[in-house]
Amino acid sequence: MESLSPVKMQAQMQRQLASLKLVSRLLSHELHAQSSSKTLTLSRDEVVEIQTVIDLFIEDSSRRTNSTPSIESSLVATRAVN
Repeated sequence: MESLSPVKMQAQMQRQLASLKLVSRLLSHELHAQSSSKTLTLSRDEVVEIQTVIDLFIEDSSRRTNSTPSIESSLVATRAVN
């Protein structure tokens, strides 16, 4: 595997961090929307969206380190949506 230039490495890191920022914003939105209570209620769709973003981040990070186990590469594809 060829080494990446610092500029390319920075761009990859920015893409990976964008996924985590999305999760943070989704959770922040729910905290503000439900600020009157100590407990939060998330819909099944919201949890699936958060899980998908995290799984994509994991897969992307694993690919970058070239150590992706076969089960990780299909986390999002095999998730059942009911």
